[in-house]
Amino acid sequence: MRAATMSLAGACVLIAGCGQPAEAPAAAAPAAMTAEQTAAVLASLPAPYNTADLENGKRKFGLCKSCHTIAPGGANMTGPNLHGVFGRKTGEVAGYKYSDAVKNAGFVWDAEHLDKWLAEPRTFLPGTKMSFAGLKEAKDRVDLIAYMKVESGYKTP
Repeated sequence: MRAATMSLAGACVLIAGCGQPAEAPAAAAPAAMTAEQTAAVLASLPAPYNTADLENGKRKFGLCKSCHTIAPGGANMTGPNLHGVFGRKTGEVAGYKYSDAVKNAGFVWDAEHLDKWLAEPRTFLPGTKMSFAGLKEAKDRVDLIAYMKVESGYKTP
């Protein structure tokens, strides 16, 4: 343990000496939920999300993956990491450069706001830099939002 600590400290000194910010070691990835745990989280969601098709939601999130991560501690990409998005004020992911439209939107992300955003991002919040055209089918948005709730650490109020 001491050798590992000394190695980490040495690496931080070397990185800092190069003018680069030292980063904390990445946390271990949390264990994936079992099917039973996933079903319990889904069942705890308010209607209509509690009956959503998570497989369809996962497929729809595939449209988001080129710009967003959803894992805890995931990287910001073209878009911010979405872990913990529900209950977070717009424009508040550390280290991500938001458009003025998102920074100044002033609301807290919830299913209703996300549904409107996913339906038509550019008209819901004019000036956003998000290039996604939107999901026109309400069922697809419900499934995607439920998937995001299950995968993003959502806690039922």
